[in-house]
Amino acid sequence: MPLLEERILPLPDEAATHRLGAALAQAVSQMPPRTVHVQLSGDLGAGKTTLSRAVLRALGHAGKVRSPTYTLCEPYAVQRADGSALTVYHFDLYRFADPEEWIDAGFRDCFAEPAFNLVEWPEKAGRLLGEPDLHVLLQSDIRGPRIVDNEAEAGADRRMATLRAYTPTGVILLNAC
Repeated sequence: MPLLEERILPLPDEAATHRLGAALAQAVSQMPPRTVHVQLSGDLGAGKTTLSRAVLRALGHAGKVRSPTYTLCEPYAVQRADGSALTVYHFDLYRFADPEEWIDAGFRDCFAEPAFNLVEWPEKAGRLLGEPDLHVLLQSDIRGPRIVDNEAEAGADRRMATLRAYTPTGVILLNAC
């Protein structure tokens, strides 16, 4: 599927990651029931789980948000803006040694129902996962000036999110950010 739109967002601090998560959650909660597929890529520590937690919190999940590193998938039930139920599946495929594990785990069923699917480490499933609505690449080791109190800090680490929309749903999500 061809890339429809791309945007790069600076994430100067954790609050910016939380704002990105809240924007994605707001857009998803206003959509009619459908399957929404968002992939999160980036090195260890880039902020994938932080962004997933921010999305879930903004969707109204008040309980603990566990990293699914060992369970591979954590399901959550939240409510949309109209009060209807929304299932969120938070995947972490980091431990996959082979893309075939995606099929063996039976996760394809989660993409057959109206749900919001957040997938960390999608590359571990190879092409079996399919094209997402939105792909978010989080980078934490970008070197360059960072603006703090209107002054540039040379050589400071900065975080960036590159958002790529592959479907009309992805464009809606990207434009909400």
